[in-house]
Amino acid sequence: MTVARFPQLAHWGAFTALVEDGRVVRCEPFARDPAPSNMLDAIPEMVHSPLRIARPAIREGWREGKERTGADRFREVSWEEALAAVASELARVRETFGHAAILGGSYGWSSAGRVHHARSLLRRFLFLGGGCVDQVANYSFGAAQYVLPRVIGTFQPVVGQVTDWSSIVKHARLILAFGGLATKNGQVTSGGAGAHTMETWLRRAKEAGIEFVSITPLRSDSPDFLGAQWVPIRPNTDTALMLAMMHTLLTEARYDTEFVARYCVGFEPFRRYLLGLDDAIAKDAQWAEAITGVGADTIRELARRAAATRSMITCAWSLQRAHHGEQPYWASIVLAAMLGGIGLPGGGFGFGHGSTNGIGVPRVDVAGPEVPLPLNPARAMIPVARIADMLLDPGASYAFNGRRYTFPDIRLVYWAGGNPFHHHQDLNRLQRAWQKPQTVIVHESWWTPTARHADIVLPATTTLERNDVGGSTRDTFVLAMHRAIDPIGDAKNDFDIFRALARHLGYESAFTEDRDEMAWCQWVYDQVRASATAKGVALPGFQQFWAEGFVELPPCERDYVLFEDFRRDPERHPLKTPSGRIEIVSEAVAGFDYADCPPHPTWIPPAEWLGSAAAQRWPIHLVTHQPASRLHAQMDPGPVSRRQKVAGREPVRINPQDAARRGIRSGDIVRLFNPRGACLAGAVVDADVMPGVVVMATGAWFDPADAAGEPERHGNPNVLTLDIGTSPLAQGTSALTALVEIERWDQPAPAVRVFTPPVVAAAG
Repeated sequence: MTVARFPQLAHWGAFTALVEDGRVVRCEPFARDPAPSNMLDAIPEMVHSPLRIARPAIREGWREGKERTGADRFREVSWEEALAAVASELARVRETFGHAAILGGSYGWSSAGRVHHARSLLRRFLFLGGGCVDQVANYSFGAAQYVLPRVIGTFQPVVGQVTDWSSIVKHARLILAFGGLATKNGQVTSGGAGAHTMETWLRRAKEAGIEFVSITPLRSDSPDFLGAQWVPIRPNTDTALMLAMMHTLLTEARYDTEFVARYCVGFEPFRRYLLGLDDAIAKDAQWAEAITGVGADTIRELARRAAATRSMITCAWSLQRAHHGEQPYWASIVLAAMLGGIGLPGGGFGFGHGSTNGIGVPRVDVAGPEVPLPLNPARAMIPVARIADMLLDPGASYAFNGRRYTFPDIRLVYWAGGNPFHHHQDLNRLQRAWQKPQTVIVHESWWTPTARHADIVLPATTTLERNDVGGSTRDTFVLAMHRAIDPIGDAKNDFDIFRALARHLGYESAFTEDRDEMAWCQWVYDQVRASATAKGVALPGFQQFWAEGFVELPPCERDYVLFEDFRRDPERHPLKTPSGRIEIVSEAVAGFDYADCPPHPTWIPPAEWLGSAAAQRWPIHLVTHQPASRLHAQMDPGPVSRRQKVAGREPVRINPQDAARRGIRSGDIVRLFNPRGACLAGAVVDADVMPGVVVMATGAWFDPADAAGEPERHGNPNVLTLDIGTSPLAQGTSALTALVEIERWDQPAPAVRVFTPPVVAAAG
């Protein structure tokens, strides 16, 4: 039988889809990828999974206002009936309650292809229809997105505009990695990747003689080949460690006084804080040892080593996904400033080197592919992590980034390309909040927990069932995505769904701009090509690109060094802060008068941590991280993720001391619980986890309990995580602030139901 080959792309890498008799049988990694992800192996089974949504469906009980349980029956309907129902609901809600009664932010990763990027298309559709409540920031680095502009005038370093690895390899001698450098995270990047290069650059750095220190509760957060010094630290206490390092630099006269004086503002109040001149608490190494669990001698030695050589301070995104998450990022910048390496080759600070593929990869600064968004006429938004607050408390006032806002009263939620029942915290609370809207509309390819909590479900194609253009601004490739198979069942691509709805509502031409799928593919590519031309880079025309399947951007002519121009001449190249300098103290933040976010880096105990009184009852800190076997919750039912399950549930890693104290052995089913909820998991006893900590990956499909007090069945740790903002400044997620207890589960284990499609009555 003839095997057809089609270039394709996922967030976890480029590949060629091999198709026999209309079925995807294999995904062959892109030939130019030095380290392809094994997550590609899950795609064929997932594309043809029995969990695919074959036809539009409406939840039984929606019209009667019955509660969404996640275990409801759905009635299949025709596309005509489904589209008419969606268009009617949108029109009704707009006319009755106004545009700000519709939530259309739809946060999530969706497709690596940008023409069919579901969230972009949904927002385009709703904005052109009169507007909606949008979502701003993100779960990945939401705190950083709002604190960094106050300190350095931009949040671009957190999205990839950091000193190149090539510069680090040549010039750095020490890398302090707060949160580690986990190579599993290098499998993915938003928009997809032609080349996975994190391990390549880490090996080059090691070969160049760079020393690594990994400061994290998990030894495995850095690969063995680095030979990194592991400094186990209590979760959420990195700020205290950094402050103590700065105290050592200050009191031992090891800091760069000239850099601080010329390039920073606000050092004197901060100096007083470090020395404890106003609060009588010196932020010294002995003080930090009691908070962090890191020995005072180790803290002082880290400071001295960093001051004695060209150092790079890098922080994982995870550090700021915690209560007061703004503080460690702010502190890391001030630490780098005191070390004096900012703007020097290989020195200074960076974010995300261990959080996603492509951070620090040398690349010409060319725009990535994207579909344009019109303005939102409703001019309404919420911080992405405050969705449950909004639904539960409409009309409430809240603070955000120096202003006060009011939560809108949402009557309709429209979600496409994301999964709030993965990303959000305290899922039992979200499930209660999810009852508030009158209607929930979801586009999905599979019967995910979000689809099961919808009223109208529209089946969307996967990337293999449509044409697209993908790529990331962190990767050197732009990639063509050729339709490999016909749509499964009656699925339609998101562009065609929204085009049909726009036709119902009278603005099809405005939505499509009179372009079909392939015309949009060419338009998106042509924008990338125009950006490249402006940078002096010649790319081939669309037809050649489409035929060859990819283009590769040329290497940079010189290494990029963050704030190199600023260091050379701060008067001609000031930062975009009020002072034009690095703001150790921000007068703007001081003016907000936020108790949870003072005007300079400060240790503030989080709501839950191992040094708190609550730890007497809940003595284990739950660390939730990104999985190695899937992207967030994507492909959780697939074979790669299934192989990682323990007793059919998500693994939880626990230190041998903590396991022995509780009679837990590897392979046991265990219950994790706290006042917010409980879940079952499969135990893995692991000495690479520090005592007092357990570790679970996020993304196990949410399988809620039948009754209050019963555990979630599958191992979704977000039934345990804390749903509060990082602070009023950023209102980011505090997912990594969570105390729990864990015990062996000795009762009969309830079946995991989430991989069985819901009972769907055939259309009559």
